[in-house]
Amino acid sequence: MEVEVAEKQREGTFQIAPGSGGKSLDCANWPLLLKNYDRLNVRTAHYTPLPVGHSPLKRPLEEYVRYGVINLDKPSNPSSHEVVAWVKKILRVEKTGHSGTLDPKVTGCLIVCINRATRLVKSQQGAGKEYVGVFRLHTGLTGDDSARKLRNVMELLTGPLFQRPPLISAVKRQLRIRTIYESRLIEYDDKRRLGVFWVSCEAGTYIRTLCVHLGMLLGTGAHMQELRRVRSGAMGEADGMVTMHDVLDAQWVLDHQKDESLLRRVIKPLEALLVKHKRVVVKDSAVNAVCYGAKLMIPGLLMFEDGIEVGEEIVIMTTKGEAVALGIAEMTTAVMAMCDHGVIARIKRVIMERDTYPRKWGMGPVATKKKNLVAEGKLDKHGRPNASTPKEWYKEQPPLDKAKEVPAARSDMEDRRAGESDNDEATDPVTPVKEVEGKSKKHDSERKKRGDSEKKKHDSDKKKHDSDNKKHDSDKKKHDSDKKKHDSDK
Repeated sequence: MEVEVAEKQREGTFQIAPGSGGKSLDCANWPLLLKNYDRLNVRTAHYTPLPVGHSPLKRPLEEYVRYGVINLDKPSNPSSHEVVAWVKKILRVEKTGHSGTLDPKVTGCLIVCINRATRLVKSQQGAGKEYVGVFRLHTGLTGDDSARKLRNVMELLTGPLFQRPPLISAVKRQLRIRTIYESRLIEYDDKRRLGVFWVSCEAGTYIRTLCVHLGMLLGTGAHMQELRRVRSGAMGEADGMVTMHDVLDAQWVLDHQKDESLLRRVIKPLEALLVKHKRVVVKDSAVNAVCYGAKLMIPGLLMFEDGIEVGEEIVIMTTKGEAVALGIAEMTTAVMAMCDHGVIARIKRVIMERDTYPRKWGMGPVATKKKNLVAEGKLDKHGRPNASTPKEWYKEQPPLDKAKEVPAARSDMEDRRAGESDNDEATDPVTPVKEVEGKSKKHDSERKKRGDSEKKKHDSDKKKHDSDNKKHDSDKKKHDSDKKKHDSDK
């Protein structure tokens, strides 16, 4: 029996073979900014999660609305500003904004930002747009293959184009360049001379002008008949688009039935607008510093995405998936992985409110020592040196003010030599600061005395002038009375 066991031990490897079918974390279906979270590059896993903040989809209702956006299907006839004002009135919020003006007759995707989300309006207005429109040719096309001619002309109308706003626009009619990324003819009816087309273009492109140019190139003339925006930035028709009636119904259900589920479906978190940005995940301790405008440094970095280039707009997010700010990258992905210090990104637009996360700066060794010295009275309340400041502090933290610059602390031997010399100057390194402060106080007192004496002199001169005026007035009255008396005697 023992021999058989020994043979098995000799032949066996007794190693755990790596599992080929082990279950891995699948983040493909995680929401918003957390999608494919497992594919991010890990800088470090050492950080302390803080019990503050909320996942975007699990925010309390008031905060959810404050950080919300609506993918609204704008109706025909009212202007974009009217629609946004109606949403503001229905939801009873402080601020609303939209992602780009649509003409009154144009329908389709209008992203309405609420309260804190209005900070993203500028970036969304510059995002690309997609339209589906109907044009009408003024005269019919000659030849059999009219659809092919239209497609050829639409291919010409791609890339950078000169455009002048149409006559009915509300902006200055100034020549500008706008880019058409892609255009496609969907259908053309030769009998009615109507065509349906799709176009992907830069923000600020006038589709009405594009239709006029199409008619000019065809030699028939054309104008735009109808237009609908099917995508604005990251949101399109298929991304939970709602109508004005849906917004009104959702608020009514909340007010009368206390059911917030419909309102949560109508309003989406602002993070839905940032899903196409490259992501950088920061530690919870660095979040509030970024909210106060601090640049993001390497020590605050947790994870980062592939393909980040210098100057690219990125989104700074928390581990819960909350958007903290939009930033401009100062490092590439490769540099972030290898560098131990430096600025990762400068802040372009802060999204999260300040003090949502606690303050965690000022907890390093130097800041802690400075706080202790202030508490012990060895620094003043502003952290400046005083008579009790130890010499070691000047070695570690030399003063920045050159007028009050303090010489480096001398050794004990230098102090002894200085004491034995005929020169009885104090060796306390704070003495020059005292002298400067004494001189400044003396100068202030002299200036005050000089000002007081000048003021007294001015007051006395004024009194003298007033008395002279009174004397002159009395002499004048006396002269007038003498003149009247003389006239009466005469």
